Amino acid sequence: MVATNARLCSPMYFFLSNLSICEVVFTTNIVPNMLDDLLSEDGSISLPGCLTQYYFFSSTATTECLLLALMAYDRYLAICRPLHYSSLMNFQFCCQTSMWAWLAGLTISMVTLILLCKSHFCGPNIIDNFFCDLSPLIELSCSNTFLIEIESFIFASILTLLPFVYIIVTYIIILYNIYKIPSSTGRKKAFSTCSSHLAVVATYYGTLITMYVAPSRKQISSISKALSLLYTVVTPLLNPIVYSLRNKEIHIALNDILKHFNILFNKHDNLSL
Repeated sequence: MVATNARLCSPMYFFLSNLSICEVVFTTNIVPNMLDDLLSEDGSISLPGCLTQYYFFSSTATTECLLLALMAYDRYLAICRPLHYSSLMNFQFCCQTSMWAWLAGLTISMVTLILLCKSHFCGPNIIDNFFCDLSPLIELSCSNTFLIEIESFIFASILTLLPFVYIIVTYIIILYNIYKIPSSTGRKKAFSTCSSHLAVVATYYGTLITMYVAPSRKQISSISKALSLLYTVVTPLLNPIVYSLRNKEIHIALNDILKHFNILFNKHDNLSL
């Protein structure tokens, strides 16, 4: 819809398109295999397949963190600096920042993957999780995993805490500027454009920080699978509802596409007759 509808040719929907691609790869990588394991009696995956699944999970999760920060910056410019919005948030800037977000996710996750590939797995082969996450893989390794744990903790802290703090500070500034809008209608309209994004950020970053940045990882082992289910299934399920189904512009664009297909379908029926 963003590619074919002129109403949606804006930076916000450009970043939303990148987020949707990221979510499709993220869920396709995990959910089908997870459902197959739950439905079958003997759920298994090869070591190369497990490492591949981890890499795509890690890279898309990292990219999503950076994309959410970019979307917060977009809302900041739109609400706090509307006169400079068009010049600062131009198409070139959107393309470059999105490209760097994808490259950062793919590159940083590759470092962890290389370290995992150098490890030896000679102990138990049962993963106590829905998918191949980093913690279960480290527990199965017979090698010294100190370097992997330090590297993953540093990158997880940088790529979750820093964007999360940036988003929180950005939204404090946004809410302050919304409060200064004189009309209640203007305040409601401005807040509605960023409230959905803030809700997704709180859910997504909250679980990631608890899982990968919290130092007492053993204390949350009993709820780790529930948290994994939250950010791998629940959050991607909510994103289309929050960003698309509650959006009037998306509704209009979707109706235009349905009308277009309906016209084509009717023409095809007339030609067949």
